[in-house]
Amino acid sequence: VQLQASGGGLVQAGGSLRLSCASSGLTFTNCAVGWFRQAPGKEREFVASISRNGHRTYYTDSVTGRFTISRDIAKNVVYLQMNSLKPEDTAVYYCAAAWQSSANWGPRDPGGMRYWGKGTLVTVSS
Repeated sequence: VQLQASGGGLVQAGGSLRLSCASSGLTFTNCAVGWFRQAPGKEREFVASISRNGHRTYYTDSVTGRFTISRDIAKNVVYLQMNSLKPEDTAVYYCAAAWQSSANWGPRDPGGMRYWGKGTLVTVSS
C-alpha cells in the first residue's frame, strides 16, 4: 500500500493550492482519509478528514471555511483545496488512511492512522 501526496508549492498569502492524495493498494471508498500537517519544530496536527462513505467531512478550526476536502471515486484521489492561505499554513502536508467500523468516522488523531504517504511542502509567503 502506498499513498502519495502532491500539489504543494510556494504561494503568496491569500492564494490557493490544491493538494492531491493518490493511492496504490487502497480504495478510498473502503477507508477514511485525513490530511495532516507538520510545521518546523511543531508536532504533526490534524487538518481535515473525510469519512469512508464520503458523507462526512471534518476540519480543524483554523482551516474551517478556507479548506475543503473532497474525493473523486473514479480516480481514487482525495483532494484538499486550500484557499485564502496564510503564512501559518506553511508546513509539510501528509495524507493518511485508516479504517474504522463506523462509515461516518473521520480521523483526527495522527496516531490512529494506518497508512501514511510522503508529504508535500506548502510554503505561504507573506
